[in-house]
Amino acid sequence: MTPSILAPVMALVLWSMVMWLWLYATRLPAMARARVRLDPTLPRDQLLAPLPPQVRWKADNYNHLMEQPTIFYATALSAAVAGVADPAAVWLAWAYVALRVVHSLVQATVNVIRLRFLVFSAASLVLLVLAVRTALAVF
Repeated sequence: MTPSILAPVMALVLWSMVMWLWLYATRLPAMARARVRLDPTLPRDQLLAPLPPQVRWKADNYNHLMEQPTIFYATALSAAVAGVADPAAVWLAWAYVALRVVHSLVQATVNVIRLRFLVFSAASLVLLVLAVRTALAVF
């Protein structure tokens, strides 16, 4: 197994935990201030509607980190297990992680959708290249 590609994998895992902490550090006080009633019968959107957008952005980003990055994890771990994590693959993995961190910071702070989309698109292209390279090496 090639340990160097595991470093960006773990970096993104740890970044996801940073976003999880940031989510709750902002959400819990905001829920207390808004006196949100924890009613399990309410749909999620209705339950969280009283929270300011700046608070909801962190949760939205945490959810995004549970979506597309799963493809990154599978791809990077496949490259590691197959022994095809060459320096270019490691560079692509770090580029993906860096772009996801930038995406998180944009979404969690200013949430400029066009900028966020550009960063997301760049990360997606990097992931596509990494996935295709890995698939070509594995198949």
